[in-house]
Amino acid sequence: MFTASHRRLNRLTGEWVLVSPHRTARPWQGQVEEVAADQRPTYDPACYLCPGNGRAGGARTPEYDSTYVFDNDFAALTPDVAPEEDDRKGLLIAQSERGICRVVCFSPRHDLTLGQMPAEAIRTVVDTWADQYLELGSLDWVRHVQIFENRGAMMGASNPHPHGQIWANERLPNEPAKELAQQRARADSGGCLLCDYLDVELNDGERIVTGNEHFTALVPFWAVWPFETLVLPRAHAGALPDLGPDQRDGLADILRRLTRRYDRLFGVTFPYSMGLHQQPTDGDPHREWHLHAHFYPPLLRSATVRKFMVGYELLGQPQRDITPETAAQRLRELPED
Repeated sequence: MFTASHRRLNRLTGEWVLVSPHRTARPWQGQVEEVAADQRPTYDPACYLCPGNGRAGGARTPEYDSTYVFDNDFAALTPDVAPEEDDRKGLLIAQSERGICRVVCFSPRHDLTLGQMPAEAIRTVVDTWADQYLELGSLDWVRHVQIFENRGAMMGASNPHPHGQIWANERLPNEPAKELAQQRARADSGGCLLCDYLDVELNDGERIVTGNEHFTALVPFWAVWPFETLVLPRAHAGALPDLGPDQRDGLADILRRLTRRYDRLFGVTFPYSMGLHQQPTDGDPHREWHLHAHFYPPLLRSATVRKFMVGYELLGQPQRDITPETAAQRLRELPED
């Protein structure tokens, strides 16, 4: 593998990332984050998402005892948008966009994270995600269902209660659209991009973090974020509803094991953005699509130093210092229990 600066192609998006392994030795005199003590009660009377509490929008959260889903009180997308378009000389182009935004509380307990929940409780979250994908995706105007979690204030989470979000869009967003094009191109030549890619990674082994019978977590060859990971089912599946009971158990297990490794890396509740990319819900079969989950954590050197996407990254292309192979090794060496 290259030891000097080089670039790697992201086969899922068709974009390049610059890798500069020699930069890991550079001194750091930039911003240092504060590490807040993560000591939370099992119930917080001031938390909007704890059972029985009032929410900022005026509604009251019921006394739930498992996962709980509700329409976001401050949704970025709403379903009652009138169709509208603007196109001035092909330069000033705008379109109305309908959507539905929901919140998924993973647990009634305020003090847990996904990795601290038992596997059977995470399995309930997986089933909830699958049900929501089916429900929202069945609407005749919804083309894409994005399930995601922002964990930690560093990643913009406005509430520490264990929860994620679901945004259902009228049109396919940018990142899934790029991935669809790449997977479709591979399928046109007779293969599945992520099935083939996973075979290469399993044979190589250098970027594998953890796995079980049904799922593998790895640092992708083209990773941008320092400890970015990709979670892949070992059998081809387009979306969560395609998974059988054992596969859903396997996904719950891999999510627990991976997030526990993250928390042990720097000894803090690890911040990240996680999202599931499933096949579009536009009515086409999309046999080329392979279900996968992205984890994008910002921490770089320690709990107090994070990666900034600025300067060259904004104006040129993504750049990373620590190699994906080194990141995978560090995560692989951590205990899961």
